Amino acid sequence: MIGLYEYSVNKIDKDLAKMFKEYYDLAMVDEMGASNVPGFKVLPVDESIEANTVLYPYHELKKSIKNARKIAVYDCVCRKESRLLGEGCEYPMEETCLAFGAAAEYYIENGWAREITPEECIKIIEETDKAGLVHAGVNSKHLSNICNCCPCCCATMRGITKKGYDKHMYLNALFESIIDQELCVGCGNCVERCPVDAITLDDIATVNREMCLGCGLCAGVCPEEAITLHLREDEEEPFERVLELGKAIFEGKRKSSN
Repeated sequence: MIGLYEYSVNKIDKDLAKMFKEYYDLAMVDEMGASNVPGFKVLPVDESIEANTVLYPYHELKKSIKNARKIAVYDCVCRKESRLLGEGCEYPMEETCLAFGAAAEYYIENGWAREITPEECIKIIEETDKAGLVHAGVNSKHLSNICNCCPCCCATMRGITKKGYDKHMYLNALFESIIDQELCVGCGNCVERCPVDAITLDDIATVNREMCLGCGLCAGVCPEEAITLHLREDEEEPFERVLELGKAIFEGKRKSSN
């Protein structure tokens, strides 16, 4: 249930963190992917996308932010939980997660977040991108949130990086990284940068598209600008609204249990 975990961001303590972790390991990681309908979509920064790509509005992260009616920023509950349990990482935790529109109003009204401008929001996106975090929002065309996710603490990312589950159980990859083999010098920066180990290096780097999230983090550290993001030919469009996504997840779980 959306919010059961996220809305505890300002009240979570060590005892609650222990219970959340126990629930995650026993059930949540599997329940989140049981429908095989990804609940989140990956949103790369605009600069990583191949220049002449024809995009729909929901593909353009910064443009969507500028058009948002209200924006709120709050701490990452996933990394806060991990740190409370002594398992935290070095990725930034404070004021890294974002809500928009009605979701932003709800966070602000309850004192869980502060309102920010589109300019502040874009700066946070740029800073978290530089830090190596994956931008992921609910898998709908309507922008309601952006989580800036690390591979070690994030509830969705952990299913991929620690359990070895297929990314499609959790994340809808709209893009894929394409490496220009003639420009690649084999520096290995992209290999170290990839949060899901989708890139390997021999003389030059190659991408496993089945694993690639299309987050664009690799493109941001390529000194030769040999990496760009392209829309997947087999791209799955996000749902129109969150309600439709919820119905699809419910139906997917019903089928998987039969």
